Amino acid sequence: MSRLVMKFGGTSVADLERIRRVGRLVAEEVATGKQVCVVVSAMSGKTNELVAWTDQAGAAAQGLAASDDEYDVVVASGEQVTAGLLAMVLRNMGIDARSFAGWQVPIIGDDSHGKARIVDIPPANLDAALEAGQVAVIAGFQGVTEGGRIVTLGRGGSDTSAVAIAAAIGGQCDIYTDVDGVYTTDPRIEEKARKLSRVSYEEMLEMASQGAKVLQTRSVELAMAHRVPVRVLSSFIEPDAPEDVRAANGTLVCDEEEIMEKRIVSGVAYSRDEAKISLFGLPDHPGVSSKIFGPLADAGLNVDMIVQSHARTEGAANMEFTVGKRDAARAQQIMQGLKAEIGFEDIAVDDNVAKVSVIGVGMRSHAGVAKAMFSALAEKGVNIQVISTSEIKISVLIDSAYTELAVRALHAAFELDTL
Repeated sequence: MSRLVMKFGGTSVADLERIRRVGRLVAEEVATGKQVCVVVSAMSGKTNELVAWTDQAGAAAQGLAASDDEYDVVVASGEQVTAGLLAMVLRNMGIDARSFAGWQVPIIGDDSHGKARIVDIPPANLDAALEAGQVAVIAGFQGVTEGGRIVTLGRGGSDTSAVAIAAAIGGQCDIYTDVDGVYTTDPRIEEKARKLSRVSYEEMLEMASQGAKVLQTRSVELAMAHRVPVRVLSSFIEPDAPEDVRAANGTLVCDEEEIMEKRIVSGVAYSRDEAKISLFGLPDHPGVSSKIFGPLADAGLNVDMIVQSHARTEGAANMEFTVGKRDAARAQQIMQGLKAEIGFEDIAVDDNVAKVSVIGVGMRSHAGVAKAMFSALAEKGVNIQVISTSEIKISVLIDSAYTELAVRALHAAFELDTL
């Protein structure tokens, strides 16, 4: 008997009527004979409310970091409410269902409260429920430490929970959200964006890490590592919708080998959550880079794009790198504190920047992608500040005012509206 994990995000379970809609989708899968686990997020807006309460009650009032063990106890409660309500709805529909908190599965995490990583999911409890014919409704986003304390997996952690559970029980994972699949770019920016029927794990990982919000990056990493088939679907298409509408719903995230025709470029992603930090007049000798990026890593700050260039002064260099916008002030503070040790002359921070990326597995075997990208941007008068590349991605940092113009220009340049 095949196994399926269905994950529903906050907008899909925003109120009782939407939870009943989810119940109908679950009932349809159960009727096909599948063994079903359901992973749910908190109702839309609930986690933000709970985080605000923790700020008022504890962390902000005491000047402490929010991500401690009691913070996790509070913010994990939203998913438990949703899991219990959906289990009730399913029982009222005549389906045998029960809710599981993260500790009851158990989803075992490390001790990094607020951003824990999953260590293990022993499948015995879920196996027993599924073999008994129950639908297991699981609170996403949460787990338990080996010491018995609740931990949360960070924002978007319910996606990670769902993929990890699918890997543990040997099933497919369907991620239900408010869009009907993965698009070539954000349809809110480019109305000619097209839905992809299939996208490779690597492409999806790059899209997620470069700003696409459809799937959380860690969930894609897990799916790729464990070869879990993942579908992205809309939860707002009713089970009794016309067959052609239902058939068009969804994008499959899969192995590259399962995609018959590999596109040179599959999508254009963007992120406005970027800040550029420039260090001027660095001494140009070995060891300087480690003095810069070592302390940033120790502080838990993720650095993305990096470029070094020669300064006008003999024996000096300039260094530019990007961090998340929310980390910019902290990164600047760390650099200022190390100014004498590193030996740079000046620092500048610019958070009016955006990162735009073209992504596609076909770039491995086709030359000229960079030329086409840079030409398209030049024709629109978009200046490139920083460039970074991988085997299947080219990213550029530009002035944020040109974000939408750049996305549309690149979407047209690679003819993504003709897929």
